[in-house]
Amino acid sequence: MSTLPHGPVPATDPRERKREQRGWYFYDWANSTFFTSVITVFGALYMSSVAAADARDDFARNGPTPCVNPDGTDNYLRDCDISLLGLEFPAGSLWGYLLAVATVIQVLVLPITGAIADRSQYKKRILGFFAFLGAGASALLFFMTDGLWQLGVALYILGNIGYGASIVTYYSFLPDIATPDERDAVSAKGWAFGYLGGGIALALQLAFYLNRDAFGVSESAAVRICFLTSGLWWAAFTLIPLRRLREHQRPHGSEQGASVLRAGFTELRQTISAARAFPLTLAFLGAYLIYTDGISTVVTVSAQYGKEELRFSNEVLITTILVIQFVAYLGGMAHGLVAKRIGAKKTILGSLVIWMVVVASAFFIQAGQQLQFYAVAAGIGLVLGGTNALSRSLYSQLIPAGKEAQYYSLYEIGERGTSWLGPLLFAAVGQATGSFRYAIIALLVFFVVGFVLVALVPVRRAIAAAGNREPAVL
Repeated sequence: MSTLPHGPVPATDPRERKREQRGWYFYDWANSTFFTSVITVFGALYMSSVAAADARDDFARNGPTPCVNPDGTDNYLRDCDISLLGLEFPAGSLWGYLLAVATVIQVLVLPITGAIADRSQYKKRILGFFAFLGAGASALLFFMTDGLWQLGVALYILGNIGYGASIVTYYSFLPDIATPDERDAVSAKGWAFGYLGGGIALALQLAFYLNRDAFGVSESAAVRICFLTSGLWWAAFTLIPLRRLREHQRPHGSEQGASVLRAGFTELRQTISAARAFPLTLAFLGAYLIYTDGISTVVTVSAQYGKEELRFSNEVLITTILVIQFVAYLGGMAHGLVAKRIGAKKTILGSLVIWMVVVASAFFIQAGQQLQFYAVAAGIGLVLGGTNALSRSLYSQLIPAGKEAQYYSLYEIGERGTSWLGPLLFAAVGQATGSFRYAIIALLVFFVVGFVLVALVPVRRAIAAAGNREPAVL
């Protein structure tokens, strides 16, 4: 390995780089189960039900009426208040508030994590610490039984901190293990591998969950076992990148203990101040934040759209999630191959056009037509992984060397900080028009604006301004 004065570079031996790259892919595989299983599927279904059960028990002891609909089904927003830190709110609102609080905490934690990771010669240790923190919190959700939803709140926040901080550190390894010409393919393979891993883990968990009666397991116990296996999956597969990756960071300082934290804050302030010298990098980041908000909104509201507007059952919605996961693997690999021929920027622009077609097609799905819904889900999967993967790799070309983790912390924070715009537009249009069809078509604005802004960014000039070598195809 050789090191330039201004930052780390990949190993010169292609076989050594391949070994690190294959190990790096496995962290995408390892952590995907947190987002797909712990957050998207089982967390959203289980957290509010545990809180509501606690509220029902309080009603049973103290009156007045339980929080149920007239037909006897649960209604987490009716007479089902819970209390946390002196605040009272409906149990049905807990999940949304929890995700919001976890996001705010990440906004505070991730920048300093990135600064310390860039300054430290021990990025692998930082990656491992936060990965095992998130994995341990996920596994401990097994103990979130009835009446212990407050424990679940604390563990979800810890899990989100571990996930976000480990992702920032993980992303920062990309320039360390891949040359500029390799990064698009490496990033695309990693993202695709992650969707495959998340899909396999979720498929196994859903098979167990749906057949829980055959195992003599209650619904609550089945969900908690899925939490446990998600944490074990995350921790076990994290061992592979920790064994394969090497430390590439040159010495930044000799600080130890608390002085590392102080030095990290100092470096973060310097990075934020210096970022103004790279307006083209910030321009691409701004464009990314717009279209990624559209992407995340389409994914997060698709189940609601399918259930409330198109009247599909939970079984159809769960199948749709699996379709997206496995098609996203193929889409991520395909994006890497296309980018190798025409470059990342053109591939991202083409992907955004496909997103526009997919969103427009969702408007015309007829209620109850499962094949139409699955076809649109396949379209989402086709571009979901690839768009994000190439955005990650193109952004790595625009970052000043030695500042990777800090700039990726801005990348992650910006994504979380703007992720409320799409859901707000979706909800507002749905409320104003009385139809989620118009709400879903309104999301086109994120892809159109994102397309225009990406097209306007002169990425070759941006790469040169950051002091990096241009890839042969861009």
